Amino acid sequence: MKMYILIKDSIPECFAILAAAHSSLAAYLKFEESNEIKEWLSGPFYKVICKVNEKEFKKAKEFDDNVILTESALENQEVAIAFKPRSDWPKPFKFYKGISNNCSFGKILCYFQKKL
Repeated sequence: MKMYILIKDSIPECFAILAAAHSSLAAYLKFEESNEIKEWLSGPFYKVICKVNEKEFKKAKEFDDNVILTESALENQEVAIAFKPRSDWPKPFKFYKGISNNCSFGKILCYFQKKL
């Protein structure tokens, strides 16, 4: 089971970090009563965080069981979309660019996930 979090590649890094954290919590709260969340929490609760372009973001909004995050400091612009955890993902998810440990954003997220 994985939770995907997609963050627009146009979002400044400092807001992207906040968006990733807020997205995970927002998806958990929206779907906390679902069997998928319960199963996800019982094992290693993997999160896959990807940067996507505007076109990919728009297309991803069409997939079920998501929550969209906005950022008030960016004039309520949509910045991220998080999906309820699942085992099987639609084909486009295989092609989204994951956050690399080579960028500072990826290193910060990996650091926090290891601490949990």
